[in-house]
Amino acid sequence: MSTYFQSAEDAQASAKWLLVDVADKPVGRVASQIAAMLRGKNSPKFTKHVNGGDFVVVVNASKIKFTGNKRQQKMYYNYSGYIGGLREQNADEVLNTNPERVIISAVKGMLPRGALGHNIIKKLKVYPGLEHPHASQKPEVVEVSL
Repeated sequence: MSTYFQSAEDAQASAKWLLVDVADKPVGRVASQIAAMLRGKNSPKFTKHVNGGDFVVVVNASKIKFTGNKRQQKMYYNYSGYIGGLREQNADEVLNTNPERVIISAVKGMLPRGALGHNIIKKLKVYPGLEHPHASQKPEVVEVSL
């Protein structure tokens, strides 16, 4: 018996496009399932050192739900690199100005660090409303379980 390792060429050829609607769903639970789809853990050919996941299109990012008081208490930080350049916003402000950032940062924290993680996060496409420019790829609608 030999162990099967998926090659990068096989992974690119078998990549699908998935569409996830995150309206009224908790951030963390959705992010963990999206991270698994991006890595390819839902495939029987999963190989941990290969970017073998699918492309994921996330819609309705502005309608995502935070549990408890996280909407006011969770902070997002941005540092410019200069003295006094640390800017902080709570989740409510980020959702109003840039709702894509909430999902991208949640999913990014669940991916591996380094070159593999940087390549995997490029397969994530997030949009605040229902409209997205990926209709020609014919993405499959995936229902995220809670």
